[in-house]
Amino acid sequence: MNHRTPAKRVGPAAVALLSAGVLLAACGSSAAAVRAVPAARTQVHLTLWQNYGTEANATATTNLVNAFERLHPGIRISVVGQPASNYFSLLQAAAISRTGPDLAVMWTGLFTLQYKGYLENLKSWVPKADLASMLGLRWTANGFNTASGPYVIPLEDQFYIGFYNKKLFAKAGITAVPRTWTQLFSDCNKLKLAKTTCLYYGAGSQNLGAEFYPWYDLSYLMIGQFSLTQWQGLFNGTIPWTSPAVEAQLAKWHELYADGYTNKNVITSIGSLVAFEHGKSAMLIKGNWDLAQLYQAMGSNLGTFVPPFSTHPVSGVVQYPGDGFSMTTYSQHKPQAAEFLRFLTTPQAGRIVAASGLIPDVRGVASTNPVSQQMLAFAAKDGMATYPMLDNVTQPNVVNAGSKLMPELLAGQISVSSAASQLEQAWRQLPLSERGRTWGSYKP
Repeated sequence: MNHRTPAKRVGPAAVALLSAGVLLAACGSSAAAVRAVPAARTQVHLTLWQNYGTEANATATTNLVNAFERLHPGIRISVVGQPASNYFSLLQAAAISRTGPDLAVMWTGLFTLQYKGYLENLKSWVPKADLASMLGLRWTANGFNTASGPYVIPLEDQFYIGFYNKKLFAKAGITAVPRTWTQLFSDCNKLKLAKTTCLYYGAGSQNLGAEFYPWYDLSYLMIGQFSLTQWQGLFNGTIPWTSPAVEAQLAKWHELYADGYTNKNVITSIGSLVAFEHGKSAMLIKGNWDLAQLYQAMGSNLGTFVPPFSTHPVSGVVQYPGDGFSMTTYSQHKPQAAEFLRFLTTPQAGRIVAASGLIPDVRGVASTNPVSQQMLAFAAKDGMATYPMLDNVTQPNVVNAGSKLMPELLAGQISVSSAASQLEQAWRQLPLSERGRTWGSYKP
């Protein structure tokens, strides 16, 4: 999703053309490519559900399917786009009636564990050597233990991340991206004096709901206050959502709106990517799956930064395999569905993902986009700790509550104490099986 990313998460023409070129090259004689198989006498039809809306993941999915079908002329895959806002409800209902897809986009983390009852454990379907080529399988396995076997083959290495407009920064006299709350408020004031909105909030490409998705920001609010180990305290209740540390971060976040540093219509705004592209804001916090659209529109004027919601220089970044593809337990064509999942582990598939503007999750396949390389450098070169997406390691009922409450909090429609209390109440209403000591103990 995440994600994204709810998705309960196609690309620009230039990306599509580039992807087509990669497909042609990938289907050639490269030793790294999966070998084509002879056409079957009887063609098998699979169905794949995705919830990607208009983001680059949708482009990548289409291109992966096209390449796979070239290699396997006896298999056809129908890609069905489902509405993001109730995707998981539709998927669960289809599982009960056994009328759903053979393959489905699935979010990782607790979402995988929540829905694993109708997902095949892929340990028996995808060879160990192929699984070893993928990054982040821990977050797709039972108990978050890779040895238990994954339920999802990740599509990409994802980031919740900040984007900024270099020209607007220069116009306001800002020479470096902010790394703390103090620097952020100082820069926002400079931008305000230059008659520029600092941060823009609004619904975007995922269409997860009528309002903006707040867990991008909330992830960094908690990174600014807690270590990764401490994050499990939010899961198991040893750090309540009403703790002073949490409320202090929420209050600081609301100040951005109260001080006039965001757009006024944070609740009702749509098309946040277009607004940012057109220079209506200097900064935007989204997912890297929106990079292809932003980079095509802004080119070298687009920069990336880690949201600095921290009293000290921010030292953590969200880098995580947020979603991918699963095989359903009721599929009537499991060998063929498994063959597609195996294809996703190949360098050929990784190159297709990269050509769609994403960061491949296949070992040894790099992204060529310079902004993606900047994102990867936050951990690889700058030494930042990598965190999962907070919504992927927070109980879904708490995530749903936060998705409703946080936009209202930012806009000042409810108080910090009220928002925190309602989050805590959502946690306390969870069954005991959903609030064990560690993430891996989650049993819905």
